[in-house]
Amino acid sequence: MAATDTVWLRPGQLARRAGVAVSTLHYYEGLGIIASRRTAGGRREYRRETLRVIAFVRAAQGVGVSLERIRAALATLPDGRPPTREDWARLSSAWRDELDERIERLVALRDRFSDCIGCGCLSLDTCPVSNPGDVLGGDGPGARRLGAPGG
Repeated sequence: MAATDTVWLRPGQLARRAGVAVSTLHYYEGLGIIASRRTAGGRREYRRETLRVIAFVRAAQGVGVSLERIRAALATLPDGRPPTREDWARLSSAWRDELDERIERLVALRDRFSDCIGCGCLSLDTCPVSNPGDVLGGDGPGARRLGAPGG
């Protein structure tokens, strides 16, 4: 139950302050990342603390964390409260290994980018993204990633 001194914001107010579209608020709400209440007239209202949740979401997305992983991380917080600085440190450290891997892949791609055409079709023997170590070469000649996700 919300405290009586809770500040409630209308979707437009929250969206402006958070720097997102109102449709983004509805999307996040549909995913269970944020929550609203309905007024007697059926309009949505969000707690002001939702601003901190959205800031957390945007920071995590900014480094490539999926909304599903963000939702799962937020679900670990007691009573659905907004994340604190300590929460951010704990939750972001859980994503550190994945981010380090992604950074290594991007550095490898950057360093070999002049040899890569992006799709893997003409560079399957050297592409560090689509075919590291030419593991697809054992499957025979020709493109192996056509129509495959990411290919």
